[in-house]
Amino acid sequence: MSMITERPVSDSAGQPPVRTVTEVSATGRRDVRAVVAAYVALTKPRIVELLLVTTVPAMMLADGGMPSLWLVAVVLVGGSLAAGAASVLNCYIDRDIDQLMRRTKRRPLPAHTVSPRSALVFGLVLAGISVVLMAVATNWLAAGLTLAAIAYYDLVYTLWLKRTTAANTFWGGACGAAPVLIGWAAVTGSLAPAAWGLFAVVFFWQMPHFYALAIKYKADYARAGIPMLPVVASVRRVNAEIILFSWLTLLSSLAVWPLGMSPIYGVTALVVGGIFVVEAHKLCRRAARGEAVKPMRLFHWSTTYLTILFAAVALDALLQ
Repeated sequence: MSMITERPVSDSAGQPPVRTVTEVSATGRRDVRAVVAAYVALTKPRIVELLLVTTVPAMMLADGGMPSLWLVAVVLVGGSLAAGAASVLNCYIDRDIDQLMRRTKRRPLPAHTVSPRSALVFGLVLAGISVVLMAVATNWLAAGLTLAAIAYYDLVYTLWLKRTTAANTFWGGACGAAPVLIGWAAVTGSLAPAAWGLFAVVFFWQMPHFYALAIKYKADYARAGIPMLPVVASVRRVNAEIILFSWLTLLSSLAVWPLGMSPIYGVTALVVGGIFVVEAHKLCRRAARGEAVKPMRLFHWSTTYLTILFAAVALDALLQ
């Protein structure tokens, strides 16, 4: 982005420099863009994208094909607003620890780009709009799940579990897996075994995914006093949980296969799930030997794994 510099303009009497109308206008536009970018950053767009990756395929499987584009659009908008609201409120609650962590100190609240009060109002407004939209355009089950996910993530996980227990990632996992249930409920008004199966996949997947991130930023979490498992537990304990939950992710994905899925899904789940487990074992083997663990390799692959698996869910639903 190009920078706009002030150009001093003075008259012959030596009056103080003033800005031209053009410069004031340009500066105003730049400030507006910066404020908008700050509010967008509060919603953590990358997390929103990842959550939506699981929502639409779940809707397609629930419908047995492609749901109405109107319903998909409503759920995408409502889901994005809900996920964004949860992230904004998370930033508001965590503003004290975000300023202590190298990874988060440039977020809008620690950087004082957005005031805490403005962030709180913004998050609550987004949450209200998302729940009302889901209630009006889908059904009460989907709306209730949306509200429950926001409340659980911010009031139970962020405010309490994250700061008090090393099991915070496990107990907070329901929030990240909720979009699967919300998407399914929006289509059918109920929850079937396949919906719970996909919920289990995303739930178990979150442990190796976030443990890898916590290993990378272990010093940051320790500095902020957050008891993430890699901060407070032994390498052996962390390795055991990464391997356990990687296998549970694979097994959960295979358990969905007999629930109306074709070999398109089943073979994909077996292959990409197998690679996921292998990567988890590699990381843990390096950690046990005291070698450089490269945790972001597992972190990034886990994101790829989830994307490919749910793409297979969508393709399976379209071709059946």
